[in-house]
Amino acid sequence: MKIQVINKSKHALPAYATELSAGVDVRANIDQPITLAPLQRCMVPTGLFIALPQGYEAQIRPRSGLAIKKGITVLNTPGTIDADYRGEICIILVNLSADLFVIEDGERIAQMVIARHEQAEWEEVSVLDETERGAGGFGHTGKK
Repeated sequence: MKIQVINKSKHALPAYATELSAGVDVRANIDQPITLAPLQRCMVPTGLFIALPQGYEAQIRPRSGLAIKKGITVLNTPGTIDADYRGEICIILVNLSADLFVIEDGERIAQMVIARHEQAEWEEVSVLDETERGAGGFGHTGKK
């Protein structure tokens, strides 16, 4: 699948690290480092602008290494970039650690996955079909 992209960053286009990678790493495109204090959040520009085909979205997800090693994650995970959005892709990061974290220019801060989606057509009814689970919610299956 080809996706139109404008790259106004100082960095190469995102690329898949391996043949079977689902996501591409997205890099910070900043003029000076950003220091994130514990529990602080910020929006980090990437310099990337994309045009997705109808029926697709880009999902912005945390990088597992940053999450486990530094406590840095994407706040609205997964962030959704709709097919009709043409603005710059910016990443909302939050520092969930007890330490300061410095974001450097070019640092891989998130990953982006391109995914197909459907739009629902709502059909109002007064009763839903029965299932084994029923209305069982959080923790309904108990501890294993």
